[in-house]
Amino acid sequence: MAKILVIEDEASIRRVLIKILSEENSSYYVDEAEDGLAGIEKLKEEDFDLILCDIKMPKMDGIEVLEAIKKIKPEIPVVMISGHGDLDTAVNTMKLGAFDYISKPPDLNRLLNTVRNALDRKELVVENTRLKKKVSKNYEMIGNSTEITRIKEIIEKVAPTDARVLIMGPNGTGKELVAHWIHQKSQRSNGPMVEVNCAAIPSELIESELFGHVKGAFTSAVKDRAGKFEAANGGTIFLDEIGDMSLSAQAKVLRALQENKVSRVGSDKDIKVDVRVIAATNKDLKKEIEEKKFREDLFHRLAVILIQVPPLNERREDIPLLVEFFAQKIAEEQGTNKKEFTQNAISLLKEYDWTGNIRELRNVVERLIILGGNKVTEEDVKLFASKA
Repeated sequence: MAKILVIEDEASIRRVLIKILSEENSSYYVDEAEDGLAGIEKLKEEDFDLILCDIKMPKMDGIEVLEAIKKIKPEIPVVMISGHGDLDTAVNTMKLGAFDYISKPPDLNRLLNTVRNALDRKELVVENTRLKKKVSKNYEMIGNSTEITRIKEIIEKVAPTDARVLIMGPNGTGKELVAHWIHQKSQRSNGPMVEVNCAAIPSELIESELFGHVKGAFTSAVKDRAGKFEAANGGTIFLDEIGDMSLSAQAKVLRALQENKVSRVGSDKDIKVDVRVIAATNKDLKKEIEEKKFREDLFHRLAVILIQVPPLNERREDIPLLVEFFAQKIAEEQGTNKKEFTQNAISLLKEYDWTGNIRELRNVVERLIILGGNKVTEEDVKLFASKA
């Protein structure tokens, strides 16, 4: 059921609008307010899917009402109702965030089309918000250890900026998770986040993958193709395992960072890009620089902010929280009840040597849930979590 609020000081116009909307769709619930102040009070008490608001009203005019709505519940679409002399003002309200405007007396088809479009837009906004929350939960950072708390604090500070970030740490520690958190908390969260695993792409194809190519640039280039930097325009590109990138590709990445431009393989035409770069590696880049395998100038360009993600063995106090998180997540994925882990089982897991880090712990928890009893015990851990 769609809930619509009509804010209009003329009773006759209110009645017409309510009649039109109620007759159009029996699932519309239409409420009314005789002025802006009364409308804002209703909005504070209830949720609405759409608001129709007059521009010229006593006590609080439509512009003030629109500004208040955008502060209180910005996701609600607002359609302004304008008299003949209010058209310029109505157009200006679009700049302030109004969805649309309709003129008095309201044209039936125009009104109903606007209402349908606005309600569709509201549904999309709600769905996008739900999906973003779901994504955020998937990339949630679990832990209260000193190391993880410090990383969370760095993310809070650096995410709103466009500073480049280099994330370092062993495999399986959650470097990708850190990158996603930075993107989701950034001003670019509505833009794309494009991931590139530099270790998984053959060295002869990495430049084409990152920067694209033009038709005929090489044997299999049968048509023009945009690269990952272009795909990430307006958002974030995550260069995972950047320590495995070829030196020639590193040179092009350096140019992209310096000039905010890329050129496709086989072309001398520059393409401007607006991309935030986050990189990650499990390698010691200082050592790679000494061995001439990684460019020092690129390292300094990337490492404006350096985040070191610790191995699980250095944050064992987070293991109980991680086990609880994975147990809940696995239960949701499998559609089963969550299994409890006894205190002795948790204590034993805290003593293990987690060379595979978070990724290994997750696999072990899933194995214990599948093979263990109704409650995962110390015996289950000894039997099924053994590395022997």
